[in-house]
Amino acid sequence: MAKRPSRPALATRVLSRSSYPEYLRISEILRLETVGGALLLVATAAALIWANSPAADGYFALRGMLFGYEPWHLQLSLGHWASDGLLAIFFFIAGLELKREFVSGELRNMSKAVVPVAAAVGGVAVPAVVYTLLNLGQGAESLRGWAIPTATDIAFALAVLAVINTHLPAALRTFLLTLAVVDDLLAIGIIAFFYSSGLQPALLLAALVPLGLFTLLVQKRVRSWYLLLPLAAATWGLVHASGIHATVAGVLLGFAVPVLASRKRGETGPGMAESLEHRLRPLSAGFAVPVFAFFSAGVALGGFDGFRSALADPVALGIVAALVAGKTVGVFGTTFLVTKTTRAKLDDGLAWIDVAGLALLAGVGFTVSLLIAELSFGAGSAHDDHAKVAILTGSLVAALLATVVLRLRNRHYRTVEEAEQRDADGDGVPDLFERTS
Repeated sequence: MAKRPSRPALATRVLSRSSYPEYLRISEILRLETVGGALLLVATAAALIWANSPAADGYFALRGMLFGYEPWHLQLSLGHWASDGLLAIFFFIAGLELKREFVSGELRNMSKAVVPVAAAVGGVAVPAVVYTLLNLGQGAESLRGWAIPTATDIAFALAVLAVINTHLPAALRTFLLTLAVVDDLLAIGIIAFFYSSGLQPALLLAALVPLGLFTLLVQKRVRSWYLLLPLAAATWGLVHASGIHATVAGVLLGFAVPVLASRKRGETGPGMAESLEHRLRPLSAGFAVPVFAFFSAGVALGGFDGFRSALADPVALGIVAALVAGKTVGVFGTTFLVTKTTRAKLDDGLAWIDVAGLALLAGVGFTVSLLIAELSFGAGSAHDDHAKVAILTGSLVAALLATVVLRLRNRHYRTVEEAEQRDADGDGVPDLFERTS
């Protein structure tokens, strides 16, 4: 009996649109982050204008103002409180989002997760290599900045998209957010392992007590802020005193929160992680990150000559090259390699030029890049100031190049967006999402 020919395996789709509920959730997150990105731009502009005005001394005096309780190692400057304190809220949201993605989001499905995870890893590794190669002969001090250009700022990137009024399809928005989430995870690991100093094991072990109590309460679905907030603050304070960067405490607290609703307890609707994220993301995007940017982005440029001198520093050159070229090659190249080696194909309606546009947009690095610059060189040092100038310059160049590429495809994106919103049967779910569910 003759064997029947086997059917060829269907090619895996990468950068495909998610389910409709996930589409709605991602749209809400991106809307909030877009508003936050606009505030981030305003805060950055205000800091740069004040730091380069005749009243610049007032800005630096305000940033350096000390307050807090010294016996607890908490007498910090306003700038330090913004980077260690307010950014802990940002990283708490990152922890919630990471856990949710791995438990019930796009990253729970290996076939869908492999491309954005690989793209994020490539987008971290290649910029680090580019920076290192350009600073090999500059000594150990310059090489400490290798991680500065590895981070993508999702809020800043979305602000760019809002300014150019592009209509990204659902698949590209999902890819961008998922890539940024994995990018945050890698940044957290880098900060924890490479930028911690003077480790105090006893204090780090002590932090496990309030963290454990916080975990116990949230696992029991206790939502009383007067119980959770003191435990979170104690965890943050002990991690800060232990020598580990305090923002890591935010991530650990975020990981502790359950994602799925508990049927045993009769819960319906979103889980605790999604509920907390919904409440706290506006605080993070609308206050914590812009205030951090205001205190971190202010650098005295010294006019055009000072700007040119700053960019002549190999540290600055390495950051600009890594953000613009390194990020693009890392994200695009890894996505292309993974797709071709797994016989996968892009989703219908997408082309490689779209991936190139997103890869360029990934070079917009700001919040975490500024934080790593301060951890690398020390706030207010010459290298730190030059790094800030380079972060702003590289992000601006990457944003402009991404604008050119994405605007070329905007008419096509608008057509795809119209198709994604079409609901011919009037059941409240667009037809395209019914076919993919």
